[in-house]
Amino acid sequence: MTGSEWFSSLPGGLNRYFTDLFAALRTRGDIELSAAAFGVPSDGGSSWGGTGGSTRSRVLAAFNDRSGLQQPGILDRHFCLYGPAAVGWRTRSRLVVHFHGPWAAESRFAGAGPLRARAKYVVERLRYAGAERVIVLSDRFREVLVEDYRIPTDRIEVIPPGVDLDRFGVLPRLDAPTGRRTVLCVRRLEHRMGIHRLIESWPTVVSAHPDACLMIVGTGTAEKDLRAQVAAAGLDDSVHFTGRVDDLTLTQLYTLADFTVVPSVALEGFGLIALESLATGRPAVVTDCGGLPDAVRGLDSSLIVPADNAEALAARLVSALDGALPDPAQCRQHAESFSWAAAAQRHHAVYAELSA
Repeated sequence: MTGSEWFSSLPGGLNRYFTDLFAALRTRGDIELSAAAFGVPSDGGSSWGGTGGSTRSRVLAAFNDRSGLQQPGILDRHFCLYGPAAVGWRTRSRLVVHFHGPWAAESRFAGAGPLRARAKYVVERLRYAGAERVIVLSDRFREVLVEDYRIPTDRIEVIPPGVDLDRFGVLPRLDAPTGRRTVLCVRRLEHRMGIHRLIESWPTVVSAHPDACLMIVGTGTAEKDLRAQVAAAGLDDSVHFTGRVDDLTLTQLYTLADFTVVPSVALEGFGLIALESLATGRPAVVTDCGGLPDAVRGLDSSLIVPADNAEALAARLVSALDGALPDPAQCRQHAESFSWAAAAQRHHAVYAELSA
């Protein structure tokens, strides 16, 4: 397995998925497994170096590492920029690719110029070439692969992610020190994550519930603009930014939350953070962006609101604070259907099929 960064060194959805899938596969005991990414590795993993450095140096470090390749074996790539070249003709290994999102489209959404975005698309196409299986987390991203990358449907496997049910156990609800009702949003602070729409919706929420507090956890390139938006709207008293936090602190924040919100507006593959919230017993209000609704579908369809629509989001947040939410036991039961053991079993089946 090759990834981008280990989660402990750089938190994020892709890195959480890569790190936890590796751990789940290791526990099986019926597969010889290695994994490499940048940063401090998890038990049994390896590192290409620190998370800093130039893109060129990182690409070369990952490209030249063949320490984990077996003959024959399977290379499971989780980020197109890093890792050895496609290996079919050199080592007789088989190539599996995880498609966590359209890198080029994400770049365009973040404001990159057309040449840079096009270059990323070419890299993606080259690195996906020769993949015998491409694994995605949702039906929506399968459609993206077919429509935008021309990947045949018979090479695509949809395998929903798991959630660490031990790390994110059911938590008691504790009153915040301020005595206020808390809505928690855990996201990278990037434009496509929709935090600007959440802030836009917030005056309506505090008008209906003056004791409501929005806690935004994470960092990113949009942080300065988001803080300015909060200040301009006069929301400093009810909207708070915590920055990046570790898992222990995040767990403590969940105990204070009435529920969470995932307001993505574009390019969302699944929304693992919604499953983590449900595992703690906290409902998650999500937008109908990409594969995000899959995280709550079957629990309560009213948790899904239109993406990029501050008015609809505000209305659902108000009703949630009014009490229109599934209870903690229902949330936990739903999350338990997304175990890492089940996800690891389905990955093992793909590997076994290719190795036969």
